[in-house]
Amino acid sequence: MRSFDEILAIAAERKGGVAAVLAGATQPLAAAALAAIPDDRWLAAMARGIFQAGISWKVVEAKWPGIEAAFAGFDPGRLAMFEGERIDALVSDTRVIRSGPKIVAIRDNAVFVQGVARECGGFGRRIADWPVNDFAGLLAWLGKNGSRLGGSTGAYMLRHMGKESYVLGPDVVARLVAEGVIDGPPTSAKAMASVQAAFNQWQAESRQPLNVISRVLAQSIGAVGSGAGP
Repeated sequence: MRSFDEILAIAAERKGGVAAVLAGATQPLAAAALAAIPDDRWLAAMARGIFQAGISWKVVEAKWPGIEAAFAGFDPGRLAMFEGERIDALVSDTRVIRSGPKIVAIRDNAVFVQGVARECGGFGRRIADWPVNDFAGLLAWLGKNGSRLGGSTGAYMLRHMGKESYVLGPDVVARLVAEGVIDGPPTSAKAMASVQAAFNQWQAESRQPLNVISRVLAQSIGAVGSGAGP
């Protein structure tokens, strides 16, 4: 497995310099800022990710004000009680993405957020306290305890909210494969443990947040002209 500096050099050569590689990297929020995010915003971020799965994000963005209103501002206490007729009404509401399974998943996540908030003093506190050297564990926890939060949905939600994170997009996975970390998309707990170990090593070498490491990996492979990357 190459060192972080070696992979950064590959990315810089491909993209026209280190500054170009790092230009799109996001910076995570401090733990205190994450912990202070209200529970309704966490639930809203989950809903956004769930609705965007499989459809254009532009459609979701255009509908978002109506979605916020239809879902009572994503107040977990209110949404957790939605049953029967309330769910049916949302499925028929033209303001939202009318997918019954996605709407039920959002209600179920309201219950999830509410339970974690009661236990930890806020959903954001639980996320903030989760160590970055076990980000794979956080993704697994979301996938197991949340609804439709597995895979990239949970990772993108956490990135959007400011948690230090990596996103296993196609280019990041390709670099991990090239470095012998995994054989393909990491779908098992064993593969995710290998991914986490690699990121931990690169972080120890570079002292960079996971966001930056993820960006560098993505920029080190794939289409030369592409400016995209997790």
